[in-house]
Amino acid sequence: QLQLVESGGGLVQPGGSLRLSCLASGSTVDYYAIGWFRQAPGKERERVSCISSSSFDATTTYADSVTGRFTTSRDNDKNTVYLQMNSLKPEDTAVYYCAAEWYGRSCHPGTMDYWGKGTLVTVSS
Repeated sequence: QLQLVESGGGLVQPGGSLRLSCLASGSTVDYYAIGWFRQAPGKERERVSCISSSSFDATTTYADSVTGRFTTSRDNDKNTVYLQMNSLKPEDTAVYYCAAEWYGRSCHPGTMDYWGKGTLVTVSS
């Protein structure tokens, strides 16, 4: 069983940066697609990014709203996946979750096997 713990959230001014971490335990993160999702108050959960399992060459994909600003990466030695967020905007304010899909490719929210509890990101002046 895989456990996921997010960290790195907080309050940041518009234009600032944060790096979120998703620490995995119980299994090797390299076997999983890891997606970052977010949910703002009153809105549906949306996928922010995905890094596929190594079986699919660790391909990364992003939502249009974050392309060019956010980058996801994986450190297999630390069993951790990161989400680097730059040029943050108030509309990026949300609870951010990481989730894992065994030998996954595209991080569809309905097929993720494990979820973390989330970390809050607030972008405000």
